[in-house]
Amino acid sequence: MKIFNIVGVLSAVKLVVTAAILKNSNYSSGVSVHDPSIVKNGNKYYIFGSHMDTAYSTDLRTWKTLYTGVNENNKMFSNLFSKSNYAPFSYVGKNSDGSYSVWAPDVMYNPKMKKWVQYFCTTSTFIKSNLCYATADRIEGPYTYKGTFLYSGFVSNTVSKTNLKAITGGTDGNRYYPNNNYDYKKFPNAIDPSVFYDFNGRLWMVYGSWSGGIYILELNESTGLPKHNINNGNNTDKYFGKKLAGGNHQSIEGPYILPHSGTGYYYLFVSYGGLTSNGGYQIRMFRSKNPDGPYVDARGRQFMGGNNADYGVKVMGNYNLPGLSKAYMAPGHNSAIRDNDNKVYLVYHTRFNDGAEYHEPRVHQMFLNQDGWLCAAPYAYSGETISPTGYNMNDMSGSYKIVFHYHTKVNGDISNNYTIQLNKNYSVSGKFSGFWGYTARTNFMHIKIGNVTYKGVFLKQMDEAKSKTLVAFTAIGDNNDSIWGVKV
Repeated sequence: MKIFNIVGVLSAVKLVVTAAILKNSNYSSGVSVHDPSIVKNGNKYYIFGSHMDTAYSTDLRTWKTLYTGVNENNKMFSNLFSKSNYAPFSYVGKNSDGSYSVWAPDVMYNPKMKKWVQYFCTTSTFIKSNLCYATADRIEGPYTYKGTFLYSGFVSNTVSKTNLKAITGGTDGNRYYPNNNYDYKKFPNAIDPSVFYDFNGRLWMVYGSWSGGIYILELNESTGLPKHNINNGNNTDKYFGKKLAGGNHQSIEGPYILPHSGTGYYYLFVSYGGLTSNGGYQIRMFRSKNPDGPYVDARGRQFMGGNNADYGVKVMGNYNLPGLSKAYMAPGHNSAIRDNDNKVYLVYHTRFNDGAEYHEPRVHQMFLNQDGWLCAAPYAYSGETISPTGYNMNDMSGSYKIVFHYHTKVNGDISNNYTIQLNKNYSVSGKFSGFWGYTARTNFMHIKIGNVTYKGVFLKQMDEAKSKTLVAFTAIGDNNDSIWGVKV
């Protein structure tokens, strides 16, 4: 396959650029769902989120509320707030606001159980949490709470309320709570569960937030519960499972694993930073050939120690783009789905640069680059389909507004827009200089700026006001940065 590039070109071709006139977008998804986990049934997409919020859509752009609110009037559950014992909250109790926390669900259909199963967590502090599950005959419920199966944050006077002894044969305070303090820098916070089948039909659950990091457990498909089939060892624990990433109470949470049979990889998504608008929340990605790791980034490294910013491909952080009326802030806690037509969608919540903490879900299509990494489209999905045979030179060349998602930044900074030209002689000019190229009869592209080579795709998609179809590119660098470009 012929690769087009430029060798030894030092001068740029001057281009006459006609700027695309874009309307300011007032796009709204129509709902506010935090930590959205996507699942499809028939022609409907559902997102299940924290605070017992659920919505559905047929186009991944406009959503309608199905359930909302943590209270007994929410009909998603039939018995979560049982007047007899409030079982899901008997260990964790109430949060600091004096109410109950129901967070980060994930819903899947278990064919062995012949049930829709919802995994979720209840919590009261940054370490005192537990994982629960509920089942239903229909995806929309009502779900019947079945039990609590994994606990964190226990100490000597609370461990008897957990199943630690039943699973491990003891309570081992020296291991889990030395000096009667839960060892939260080593062991996980039992929240943010997400469940998937591997390529061989085995069922797994990944979970965790901050604390000791992200862990994974194999599940028994017949019961939907953990097998606890590993022993204590280096980064393994019979009760909590196998550690995949993080630890030492660095920010990492909201794990989601997407198996992709087309590449043979499992893609692990996590979020870094604080979830508030200026907290630096962002989406990172690792991948592995095995469901239980090791998971590595574009540099080929696991995040098992060191500074979190140094690890993981930064899929996106705070950004602004042409046509957006305000910057997107703190995008994160995502899920992902590979649809029946093999399109891959990234689903996340985002806040905005408007002085408030209001949030909405967004969906971006993702595309494989030539190295098998998933790159996110710059704008929210509006039905676009990428050309498998690529685009012509007049489409690809021209003036672009670009945004870098720098992996070194885990803060409230908004990525600047810079202007560059992709010239027909394959040079890059403008704010940055370098070279670019593409692979004939495909959508693959690459661009080198400084010492970093980014590999991605060209695509066409509408701006978020749906006022114009634009040429864009999205690419991942060999240094864990991402770059987006929008032709204007």
